[in-house]
Amino acid sequence: MKTALSIQTAQPTEYAPMLAVWERSVRATHHFLTEADIEFFRPLVREAFGSGRQLVCAHDTTQTVLGFAGVADGKLEMLFVDPDWRGQGVGGRLLRYAVTELGARALDVNEQNEGALGFYQKAGFVITGRSPLDGLGKPFPLLHMQLGL
Repeated sequence: MKTALSIQTAQPTEYAPMLAVWERSVRATHHFLTEADIEFFRPLVREAFGSGRQLVCAHDTTQTVLGFAGVADGKLEMLFVDPDWRGQGVGGRLLRYAVTELGARALDVNEQNEGALGFYQKAGFVITGRSPLDGLGKPFPLLHMQLGL
């Protein structure tokens, strides 16, 4: 890992950097999305930050947002890491925090995002179902996962 890492509750002043991390992450990992899809999802993601989810950010020593996670009702609803920090433990730390501190036990992952699927499986999540469309009715199949059945 490049530097020390802390996880803290996200503040509204961090929503803009979080959205930038989301977009950089999606562009690096969600190759199945078009530019129009990213434009469609961007305001929805921004709105989701203020909608009652428990949000946490991973920061380096300069308080730069390296990644973030959001949990609601025991479900991990978002976990994104800046692509410059992938493979350096940020996602794993965020996921462990979401599970141990925020009570995440379930999640959905895009079926086409094989890297994320493997990441969650390695962490002990198992596939419990599949939906052919995402939550907005778009043709992005979701795999439903739960922690260690």
